[in-house]
Amino acid sequence: QVQLVESGGGLVQAGGSLRLSCRASGLSFSTAGMAWFRQGPHQEQRELVAAIAWNDDSTYQADSVKGRFTISRDNAKNTLYLQMNRLKPEDTATYYCASGGNLTRFRNNNVDYWGQGTQVTVAS
Repeated sequence: QVQLVESGGGLVQAGGSLRLSCRASGLSFSTAGMAWFRQGPHQEQRELVAAIAWNDDSTYQADSVKGRFTISRDNAKNTLYLQMNRLKPEDTATYYCASGGNLTRFRNNNVDYWGQGTQVTVAS
């Protein structure tokens, strides 16, 4: 049974930082492409925020977070991370960890598994 469990969300002031974690179990994490998505309070669809290849040799960040968010992974710990710096109120959303596929699939919200989400709220 595959489980993706996010943690690290919370309430932060604008300009602050948070680090999200996603602990994976039940899948071959070291060979899985991984990604972070988010869904804001007024969004109908989840938005791809960042993605990372299974071997860590390529990453993707959405234009809206480029230069502020960094995706990384520790295959020895089966854990995916999202370091979020210089947070803005518009970053307020539920953040989801996802596994499976490649960047093309992620851009089409085509994933194998979703986590349950962790809430990030940025106060102005």
